[in-house]
Amino acid sequence: MKLLFTGASGFLGHHIKPLLQNSFEVKTMGLSRQDDYNVNMATAVPDIRESFDVILHAAGKAHIVPKTEEEKKSFFEVNYKGTVNLCKALESNLPKAFVFISTVAVYGLETGEHITENHPLNGKTPYALSKIQAEKYLSDWCAKHGVVLGIIRPSLIAGPNAPGNLGAMVSGIKSGRYLSIAGGKARKSVLMVQDIARLLPALIEKGGVYNVCDDSQPSFRELEMLIVEQLEKKMPSSVPYFIAKSMALVGDLLGDRVPINSLKLRKITESLTFSNKKAKEALNWQPLNVLENYKLY
Repeated sequence: MKLLFTGASGFLGHHIKPLLQNSFEVKTMGLSRQDDYNVNMATAVPDIRESFDVILHAAGKAHIVPKTEEEKKSFFEVNYKGTVNLCKALESNLPKAFVFISTVAVYGLETGEHITENHPLNGKTPYALSKIQAEKYLSDWCAKHGVVLGIIRPSLIAGPNAPGNLGAMVSGIKSGRYLSIAGGKARKSVLMVQDIARLLPALIEKGGVYNVCDDSQPSFRELEMLIVEQLEKKMPSSVPYFIAKSMALVGDLLGDRVPINSLKLRKITESLTFSNKKAKEALNWQPLNVLENYKLY
């Protein structure tokens, strides 16, 4: 089967492209010169002159806090308009299946436990809204053209040299500048990066919308211990909540000059987990255990 992989030059592609090549003839599309199709989908409709059985659409603008109106706009240009342009390019040679990498950010939640796919899509950030728009567009487009649509909503993704919050935790512990807050009791949903490749065969057959994460829902403390062990460092000091709260209030006033504010404190000290029950049952999938499989490098 022929598979077109968008966004394959990023963290996700680096880890799962070799796994996909065991089962698919893979070609890539994106901004890298190494891509088979070198194109900016946010500004142009790709010229695709061959047919593909499966589209794996991972290209997109990652979750950051936008500081300007231009940055806010770019989420919609990349995540939504890029998806629309890709679909336009596929209409002359329709695939059998389309898999979209979305995000749990579409729910718009900062706290909660075992959240299911039935939760309303209340995300309000430009990142979340652009992903919601892309999901809705794909639902209509795939239904219109008879294409099987699979949407996965990953949580925090773990793997060697992981970016984002997990990468920041590793860097902080490595440099000795990381502080554990209130004992690190809060739990977060995490997904091993290679599980996306493991999910794909069933997903392209059955389609559907799924939260994807492992079963362990590790706490911050468990992740800290795992990272410390691999780095051969000492456990970071734990700051009592009342001290962290005082620091956060100062951060609310001073902005980026202080490493923590009330929103960050809430994310660190309150659990946010998602249910993977639907994906496990419908796709006959057993996720890899993050605490057993996560390697830093």
